[in-house]
Amino acid sequence: MVKQVDLQHFEITQLLEAIYFRYGYDFRHYARASLERKVINRLRLAKLVSISAMTCKILYEPSFFNLFLKDMSVTVTEMFRDPYVFKKVRNSVCQHLKTYSRVNIWHVGCATGEEAYSMAILLDEEGLLPRTRIYATDYNNHSLELATQGNYKADKMPQYNENYLKSGGKSSLSHYYQQQGNIINFDDSLKKYITFANHNLMKDQVFAQMHLVFCRNVLIYFDTSLQNSVLNLLKESLIHRGFLILGDKESLDFSQQREYFENYANKERIYRLRANL
Repeated sequence: MVKQVDLQHFEITQLLEAIYFRYGYDFRHYARASLERKVINRLRLAKLVSISAMTCKILYEPSFFNLFLKDMSVTVTEMFRDPYVFKKVRNSVCQHLKTYSRVNIWHVGCATGEEAYSMAILLDEEGLLPRTRIYATDYNNHSLELATQGNYKADKMPQYNENYLKSGGKSSLSHYYQQQGNIINFDDSLKKYITFANHNLMKDQVFAQMHLVFCRNVLIYFDTSLQNSVLNLLKESLIHRGFLILGDKESLDFSQQREYFENYANKERIYRLRANL
């Protein structure tokens, strides 16, 4: 007799194969435990009797597949998250960026855009924003729409302002937005330097000539194979001696790309392409 857990594992595998065949999204190398939790939760919310039934619904109803994409997308973010990282960027990495006439920065898995706006503010205060283009990408179009609008709940601003000040902010976060009721909207003076775009790490190509790449708290959701594939894509996207920033629970230590990078700031998980490559 086939165990229920084995059947569930098989059905989820078939679901992922069907998604890849139908839509080109490859979730087969996502961390399995987290992925299975999200699949089961969507099954429960949709009140479907089986994962096989869910597979059929995803195949023939793109709107339902979009719900699945939202489930899989990581939208946990905040402005100046881990302020000590942004402080290191401000006080150290920016000194290198100032040696270039043009600067390209890529925020991978930008979710609803808070990290990209944080970087724009930092660059403005360091005199770098007018020569910088920030690319912020995600595969979740709903998140990208929210990011492009630059609207956020005002009750989050006290925490965001505290993060901003801890990161070395030189003014007040309120200098960069307008508030109407419980909604704030970031200035067009920031937005015009940010390009929000759909990009799928599982299948899309490199963003070439990046001076700095943020890929924070994205790799933890992938298995080792996909992690190495993504890290190679990020490496190929960087200029000579470019910078890569990972999340606090992520590391290059055991990756296939480790030899290409040097530790620039260990606590902050900042890496730099080696000079002798």
